[in-house]
Amino acid sequence: MVDSKMLIEVFNDHHTRHLVMVEAMIKQRTYSKYAQEAALLLGKQIKLGRKQRKWSEMNLAERVGISRATLQKIERGEMTCAIGLVFEAATLVGINLFEQDKLPLSISIDQTKDKIALLPKRIQSKTKAVDDDF
Repeated sequence: MVDSKMLIEVFNDHHTRHLVMVEAMIKQRTYSKYAQEAALLLGKQIKLGRKQRKWSEMNLAERVGISRATLQKIERGEMTCAIGLVFEAATLVGINLFEQDKLPLSISIDQTKDKIALLPKRIQSKTKAVDDDF
């Protein structure tokens, strides 16, 4: 879905200030309810972990290497945040990610690689069956 928005751009040209109206095409993404709830849950868990450690937003943001505003987006579960930043924040506050049956991640990675190796290297789209029923 593409949504058209009007933006106002301000720039200085020697002694004159110019306002320019620019129409921008902004692509709106849609996410499943499950994905949105998962992001919200992880964000709330990060916030809880931060508060349990008595860290300020700025303290955790500095540890992750991001701005306070980005951390606030992560904690609100916004879907626009880079997954690496979310995972780093989660790790710093002690959230275990993807640990099933207490297996180390390296074992899970190896098992997943083995499963991928058994599948075809390339996935091709299914071709339409020829309708030869005359």
